[in-house]
Amino acid sequence: MTEVERTGGSPDDGPAGAVGEEQAPDPHDRPPAPARKRRILVLMSVAAFAFVLDLVSKLVVVAELENHEPIELIGTWLQLSVIRNPGAAFGMGEALTIVLTAIAVAVVVVIARIARKLYSTPWAIALGLLLGGACGNLADRVFRAPGVFQGAVVDFIAPKHFAVFNLADSAIVCGGILIVLLSFRGLDPDGTVHRD
Repeated sequence: MTEVERTGGSPDDGPAGAVGEEQAPDPHDRPPAPARKRRILVLMSVAAFAFVLDLVSKLVVVAELENHEPIELIGTWLQLSVIRNPGAAFGMGEALTIVLTAIAVAVVVVIARIARKLYSTPWAIALGLLLGGACGNLADRVFRAPGVFQGAVVDFIAPKHFAVFNLADSAIVCGGILIVLLSFRGLDPDGTVHRD
């Protein structure tokens, strides 16, 4: 093998094909490991913030508003009214509490697997919102009555002509919307961009 073949140059390349010449970085190379760790830190920080905010809000409304008249924030258009929801987000699937619990656990596992190749900050934020919201409602299903994995989720945000929901539901919806937008833009969790 000639010196030119080993360095990837050609006889006409001149100095660019010389031994020891530093090659231009490949734009498809992934960022170094510290970059991935920073994205995971973003994911975990967003998830923790969403989870804690949801947990605190539920503790407050259960202590102060449950079994009381709804509080009007914007007349009858937006109220705070506590209900216990055994179903999915926005009151759907009330007979599937255990199934929904299993789905929430699966979401957490999938996000943990995706995090191993995460190099995109927007994806880290989106997955953090999903993870925080899923953990918020999962905590209700595990620790609230009537029993473990059958607990009813606390919902309290009640817009007029719409289902009652909570901050965990909001985090999940916002994370899902962000994932759809990122997918339309062709941005993958590993930071690569593709065009169809």
